[in-house]
Order: sequence, then structure tokens, then C-alpha cells
Amino acid sequence: MSEDDARAKTLQSPNVIEPRFVKRRIHSNHIAPDLPALRHGSPSDDLVNRRPGNSDDKEKVVRAPFEYVASHPGKDFRSQLINAFNALLQVPPSRLDIITKAVGMLHESSLLVDDVQDSSELRRGFPVAHNIFGVPQTINSANYIYFVALQELQKLGNPSNISVFADELVSLHRGQGMDLFWRDTLTCPTEEEYLEMVGNKTGGLFRLGIKLMQAESSVSSVSGSSSPPLDCVPLVNLVGLIFQIRDDYVNLKSDEYSQHKGMCEDLTEGKFSYPVIHSIRSRPGDVRLINILKQRKTTDVQVKRYAVSYMESTGSFEYTRDVIRILIARARKMASQMDGGDGKAEGIQKGDIPAPTQE
Repeated sequence: MSEDDARAKTLQSPNVIEPRFVKRRIHSNHIAPDLPALRHGSPSDDLVNRRPGNSDDKEKVVRAPFEYVASHPGKDFRSQLINAFNALLQVPPSRLDIITKAVGMLHESSLLVDDVQDSSELRRGFPVAHNIFGVPQTINSANYIYFVALQELQKLGNPSNISVFADELVSLHRGQGMDLFWRDTLTCPTEEEYLEMVGNKTGGLFRLGIKLMQAESSVSSVSGSSSPPLDCVPLVNLVGLIFQIRDDYVNLKSDEYSQHKGMCEDLTEGKFSYPVIHSIRSRPGDVRLINILKQRKTTDVQVKRYAVSYMESTGSFEYTRDVIRILIARARKMASQMDGGDGKAEGIQKGDIPAPTQE
């Protein structure tokens, strides 16, 4: 018996039920009777054709965590830095305002994410945003503002700014990723590895602002010539290192910082900051400090005081102060060379990099 004959015999068996396809009329009024907005001629046409947007009330909801942290301003060091460098770059005021606003938005939104990743309790002396609005809404608000800042930069009409934005945001997240990896795996980096991370993480936003300014500046590296634009990136890289190392120092040594962020918050977070790295590596066989970091979220004041005392004994704070002094001297010399004797870099040369006690 052929295969076709066998199939035909099977289908003729009384035990086999042949599939039947019943045609049924589906009445239009049976489809989603409780959704009148989808009927022909209803407001659904507007919904389909409407361009994506947001009402003022909905915008407030999405931006609420960002607006909360922005309502408690810090020392606004980034704006000070932009203004100091603008003495050299001379960006038109209207374009400088856009750059300053965008960099500020990126900074504030990055703080929202940092506080979540670090399980922080305070920011500038107030409860962190995610303890008020929740983690999901805070993360969404931070990510939203990243792109709102990009929209702001698009107003400049300079395509190169988009590449600058992407490159430095990538650098920032690379640096943050390494910082989190060392913390979460209890891996103490070398000093060189740490400085590279700082160059990406902290230096990213600094470079972003200065590179955007350079793209909008007509000032050349040699006055009155057609030479390339003035390059301030090496100087701002130095400033980024100074800023972060001083931040690490005051986090462990400043009473004012403790009031705004909590006592020795870096120890609570288990962070390998600059003085901590020096202290651990100065006594490789001593695991006391690394064991304190291992505890994570320790709020024991006596333990923190002991850790600070231990770092004093390894000369780590003195070493950190020396490095800061060397970097500041190098930055001032570089600024003087870029200035060309015109006095335009006076704001960079004279001022110490402000200790970020309220960031």
C-alpha cells in the first residue's frame, strides 16, 4: 500500500475527526466595545498622527528627581571652570550659556546615578533623590536628562559637538565601570590605574565642556595667526585629577564634607580612593584597612576614626597633599604658557581648585 493510500484510509476511519473551519461573522461592535477612542472618526486619529511630546504636568513628573537634586546647589565648580577657560577661548555669550547649561544638566543627572550605585544617604546635606522618588524613577530621570542635554547642544548647530558628547559620555561610563568593579570585587588598583580611571570618570565632563567651547571658539594657538585652535584639553585633564584627588582627601578629612555627605562616606561605600590605595599598597601584608572596606555600609564612627588614624600612620594623607601641590603647580605653569603673557589665564593660575565640599 502506498503512502498516499494509507493516509486516505486513515482519514476515512470513523475514529478520525476531520478538522472543520467554521466561518463566523465578526460584528464590528463586538470589537473592544469599551474603547470608544478607537472607533472611526474618534480622537484616535489625533493619537496616531500626534508627534511625541509631553505636557507640562508629565514633564514635571519625569524631571522631578533631577529638579530635586538641582534645587540643592553645590559650589558649581564646573561653571567656574568654564568661565575661567573662557577668558582664553572667548566663546560668544549665547553659545557659552548653552554649553554651561548642558554640562550642568549632565553633572546633576550623573549625581542621581552615582547616589544609587553608591547607596548614598545624603547629597549636599539632604536625603538622596532615590530615597524620595524611588530607584526606578530616579534612574529614568537621570537618563532622560542626558538626552535633554544633548537636545540643548543641538541648538548650537555644530555636528562635531555630537561626537564630543558621545566620546566623553562613553569615557565617563568606562571610568565609572572600573570604579564600581574595584569596589565590588574588593580589588585594590595601582595608583596608575586609579589616575587613568579618574581621567575617564571625573575628567569626562570637564573635557566635554572645554571641547565644546573649543569647537565654538575662533581663538588660535598662536595669536593673530591661522594656526590650529587653542588646545586646553591637557590643562583640563590636570584640573580633573586635582579635583578628584582633593575630593578623596576632604571626604576623609573635612568636617564640612561630613555634614553634607556623612562622615568618611568613601569608607562606608567601600571605595578605593586615592589615600586608601596609597595606604593599602604601602603595607601589602597588612589587611586591616581592606577588611574595613570589605564590610561595606559600616556606620561605626569608631571604626572610621581608626581607619583614618591608620592612614595617617602610613603617611597617606601627607602623600596625597604633596601630590595635589605638585599637580596644582604643574597646572599653573601650563596655564601661564598658554596665556602668552596676556593675563587671560589669571583666573586659572591664581585660584586653587575649590575643594568640592558640597558635591
